[in-house]
Amino acid sequence: MSETRETVYEERVDGFGTVSVLRLDPQTDAEVVHSWVSEERAAFWGMNGLSRDQVTEIYAHLDTLDTHHAYLVRRDGVPVALLQTYEPEADRVSECYDVEPGDIGVHLLLAPADEESGRSGWTSGLLKAITSYALIGLDRRRIVIDPDVANEKAVARFVRQGFEAGPLVTLPEIDLPDVYLPEKKAQLAFLRREVAFPG
Repeated sequence: MSETRETVYEERVDGFGTVSVLRLDPQTDAEVVHSWVSEERAAFWGMNGLSRDQVTEIYAHLDTLDTHHAYLVRRDGVPVALLQTYEPEADRVSECYDVEPGDIGVHLLLAPADEESGRSGWTSGLLKAITSYALIGLDRRRIVIDPDVANEKAVARFVRQGFEAGPLVTLPEIDLPDVYLPEKKAQLAFLRREVAFPG
């Protein structure tokens, strides 16, 4: 079966490979996404225990929104991450910090580690391309992330990448017909374009 999806961003990262960002197809990508979000290590993603159909439904709903988007990230053609971007002013995070013009929110779930992805510098190479997509490809001034405060590995990973830790906040519960999100204690962190790409 040939791939007909548009690649929205592609970057060759020295020593890492070619990173491609494609719009997530809720049906086509259901198997790989469900396998990732179902793992215990992905508990902070909030989809543990959901069926494949439920995960597909969530991403099909997300696909109807203008403010939130999901992407499959590939390295040299192999799926390596699930990326979500969102407009902070249309998200509950806006209740917890002062949104600036040009902000873009990012959620990132890495594929399970294997011998290849577990090597030194792998995550850094991937984050470099994703940062480039969010700040340069989407022409934004600042990335905001809101990992669960207990997800220390994710927080540390972003800080190593140059993100500046912001306040600890409590994201409010969202209980709507199409969306339910429990209250979440989060560590905000920010990366400005001029810091990521000086000069």
